[in-house]
Amino acid sequence: MIDSRAVIDPSAKLASDVVVGPWSLIGPDVEIGAGTVVGPHVVIKGPTTIGKNNRIFQFASVGEDCQDKKYAGEPTKLVIGDNNVIREGVTIHRGTVQDAGVTQVGSDNLFMAYAHVAHDCIVGDHVIMANNTAIAGHVHVGDWAVLGGFTAVHQFCHIGAHVMCGTSTVVLKDIPDYIMANGNTAAPHGINVEGLRRRGFSADAIANLRRAYKIIYRKKLTIAQALVELRELATSCPEVLSLIKSIELSNRGIIR
Repeated sequence: MIDSRAVIDPSAKLASDVVVGPWSLIGPDVEIGAGTVVGPHVVIKGPTTIGKNNRIFQFASVGEDCQDKKYAGEPTKLVIGDNNVIREGVTIHRGTVQDAGVTQVGSDNLFMAYAHVAHDCIVGDHVIMANNTAIAGHVHVGDWAVLGGFTAVHQFCHIGAHVMCGTSTVVLKDIPDYIMANGNTAAPHGINVEGLRRRGFSADAIANLRRAYKIIYRKKLTIAQALVELRELATSCPEVLSLIKSIELSNRGIIR
């Protein structure tokens, strides 16, 4: 299961069925769960924990020191869940002590070729980051978000759940849940209706989220005024509560 040409530190902990391809390097303080396949020419540095049934393709760099100039070699972490696909040339860096000291990646995500996840990011579940997408340090990406190819996200931004970003979107502010965004810089373009349908959202829920979008983006209200109306709408549509929370938690302000 482990190619004789791979280099694995004696302290690394690999489940018995982990596959490691030729010329890959797995360093100390690395744990890899059952069913994970590490292709050739992969570098994994620790402290890093990788869950079950992940597939890591050639030339990926996982758990490397971050690019933050304040980083001084502290033993920060990377934690990756289960069933992720990490394609060619993807880079995922560990955290910094200026934040929680850990970069976190959930489960069932697809990182297409040459995507970059910087230090201290938190990526949820079922996320797709298309080719050459890059998220800077401290970015949070919610469940089921889709970031189109060449999307670039500024540090500390939050991308909400079920968000869809078009190709080459430049994100400088937070994007609330359910929103479609596109452009340089990112502008809202409605609710991610097709994505919600595919995930089983009811017609009533989608209709109410469309009403919520109009409250935020069409009625020329302040955020505080929009939140008042959104809370009224949420009494009949619990999905709107998630949208409200994503706005209330925004520190950078939302795209408008």
